[in-house]
This record gives sequence, structure tokens and C-alpha cells, in this order.
Amino acid sequence: MQKSLSAMLNKVPQVTIFFWIIKILATTVGETAADYLNFNLNLGLTNTTYVISAFLLVTLFFQFRSNKYVPSLYWLAVVLISIVGTLITDNLVDNLEVSLETTTIAFAIALLVTFVVWYASERTLSIHSIFTTKREAFYWLAILFTFALGTAAGDLVAEGLALGYWVSGLMFAGLIAVVTIAHYNFKLNAVLAFWIAYILTRPLGASLGDYLSQPVDAGGLALGTVGTSAIFLGTILVLVIFLTMTRKDALPLPNAVEAESKGHCGNITETL
Repeated sequence: MQKSLSAMLNKVPQVTIFFWIIKILATTVGETAADYLNFNLNLGLTNTTYVISAFLLVTLFFQFRSNKYVPSLYWLAVVLISIVGTLITDNLVDNLEVSLETTTIAFAIALLVTFVVWYASERTLSIHSIFTTKREAFYWLAILFTFALGTAAGDLVAEGLALGYWVSGLMFAGLIAVVTIAHYNFKLNAVLAFWIAYILTRPLGASLGDYLSQPVDAGGLALGTVGTSAIFLGTILVLVIFLTMTRKDALPLPNAVEAESKGHCGNITETL
């Protein structure tokens, strides 16, 4: 049963600099953790997908049961969904031999359909108005497709242009900067700017993760998937503890209602 507005506070954090830092770190972990489970532990893509998906479903169960934003629960869900999004694309490409062009187009369409249905149902795509179960379901579905799309599009660019990890990372960082400038100087809609930036952080984080973890002869720094995952997970843990203690990214309910009435995703000038 859908929880009432009076019973449920906004379920997602404010879009601050902490949001984007943890998002990129979680994206990197999604890339390196999937590789670690698949190759280092020899679970294979299929078994890795089953294991991580099970953890994600359990986490989302508690996330949906919560009536407010809980940093540890929310960001655990983001980390797990980043891994699952990566694995979905990898399964389609590696196991089912679906081309990266096809997966990129398919996930782009799936994400667009999600947004269309979400807006048609709720009349807003603002992430600052996630205070009903239906909106939260749309939100997490969109998040899943952004990770899957980011993985497919990132791999397509990396393979097609053969830029290498470092150059690819700079390219995606540059695209995010373009989105930021478009929002600041040319009044690009904040909701659109947010979701474009959210998609682009996936290949940015993946490029960073590959650069740190892959061998030197492959263009990386040879930290390995274990070392890279440990560093980034440790950083995420520190930031989540900080946010739990300070509540710096918690959005009060009155602000959420105001954000919905204005139909925006917050001021990304604070974040990018």
C-alpha cells in the first residue's frame, strides 16, 4: 500500500557535491566489483548476476520499507544497482552476443519510456519529490537503466574510438562540464541536466576504475580490482558515516513539496 505524504519523508538525498562524489565512487565500484566477482572469484557473469541481484532485492526491500532517507541504506542500494546495471549489459553483450549498438539503443529507449510513464503518472520527474512508493519505484527503475545505458554507451565509445582509460575519462568529464555550462549559461532544464549528468557519470566512473585497476601494459595503474574496490568502498563508507552524522544532504519534507511544485531537481550549481 502506498504510504501517505504525511508518513513518508523524501527518500533521496539533496543533490550536493557529496552526492556526485559518492555517485562516481559507487559507479567505479560497480565496474571493479563486477570484474572481481566474475574473474577473480571465478563466479562467472551469470552467477555474479544472481548473487548481486539477490543482495540488491533485499536492500531495496528495506529501502522501500523505510519512511525517510537513510544514507547507509540508500547508498548501499546505489552501489549494488550500479553493479547489477553493469552486469545486465555485460550479460547481453558477452553471453547473448547482443551488440553494444543494440544495447545502447535499447536501454536509451527503456530509460525514455520510464521517464515518459513516470511523468504521465506523477507530472514531475523531480528527485526532490520522492515521497510516495510509486515515485520511488520509478526512481530506482530509472537509476537501473542509467547504469545499464552508461555501461553500454561507455563501452561502445571506448571500443569504437580506442581512446584508452585516461582519455576516455577526460572526455566524459568534459561532457559533464558541457552539461553544467549549458545549465548555468543557457538555462538548460535542471531535471534534464541532472539526468544527463547522472548517465555520464557511469562511463566516467568506469574509465576511472579501469585506469586504476588494469595492468600497466593495458594502460592502467595495476592497483587491481581488489585494491581499487577497497579504496573506493572505504571512501564511500567514510562519506556515508559523515552524512549520517551531519545530515547535510537530507531534504526536509517542506522543501520536497516546494521542489515538486516548482517541478525541478534542485540547483545543480551546488554540485557540478
